[in-house]
Amino acid sequence: MTMNNPFYSVIDEELRLVIESRGDILLTRDPALDQERQNEEIRDLLHEDIDLLVLNPVDYREIEPALREVQKAGVPVVVIDSQVSNPDLVACTIASDNYGAGVLCAEHLMNTCDSAKVVLIEHASTKSGMDRIQGFCDTLASHPDFQIIGRADSAGQLEVAMPQMDRLLEQGIVPDAVMCLNDPSALGAMAALQEHGLLEKTTVYGVDGAPEAKSMISEGAMTATAAQSPIRLGQITAQTVYAILNGEDYEKEITVPVELVTKDNVNGYDMDGWQ
Repeated sequence: MTMNNPFYSVIDEELRLVIESRGDILLTRDPALDQERQNEEIRDLLHEDIDLLVLNPVDYREIEPALREVQKAGVPVVVIDSQVSNPDLVACTIASDNYGAGVLCAEHLMNTCDSAKVVLIEHASTKSGMDRIQGFCDTLASHPDFQIIGRADSAGQLEVAMPQMDRLLEQGIVPDAVMCLNDPSALGAMAALQEHGLLEKTTVYGVDGAPEAKSMISEGAMTATAAQSPIRLGQITAQTVYAILNGEDYEKEITVPVELVTKDNVNGYDMDGWQ
């Protein structure tokens, strides 16, 4: 999706470690959140005669034309971190429990306060981002004291989330809590809240388990993050890649559990690294 997020760099490193240790070659491309560019990169990789494509789609719907070309070329596809709209076009999907991540954040919010006005920071072109927000909203749906009062799309980027949060605040939308689809968005939202003198009064949730988020949780600035494990995602993907290439059995859909990191348990995690 983008290499402008350390989460994906960790996955890439884990894949490279395994693939190059076997004497094989990993070709990595960065679409920088541009689906048209990603489709072109996939076409270029097909001309490189790749044996398998590992894909993190920018847009879970608009990726389909490229996937059909890959299928026509007879190249298997392993989707990682976020699903595609047509799973029949891929051999395997490996992702965190994204819906469950949203549920964990919502449950924590309800367990720590009786009511809240909530802003959502989303990434609507990714299935993973949608599932996290949906899990959060579904969990709150039957509790009328928790209301969604605003939402904005950050494309999962800190530098987009900050002005988007600022825009909402300037409009007079002042939340008690902010649910962000990932940690970079949470950090951006927190920067805007800090500028408005509202951070200490606002509960902020993210998803990833990034070192920066854990540090902010430890300092009491951020409430919680539903931690993924990019290391585990990379390892499982590498295992699946070789199972497919070697004609071995493999699971078509793999869901990796997430854990909620809060001030109560953050010290039990590696503060400087990823899971």
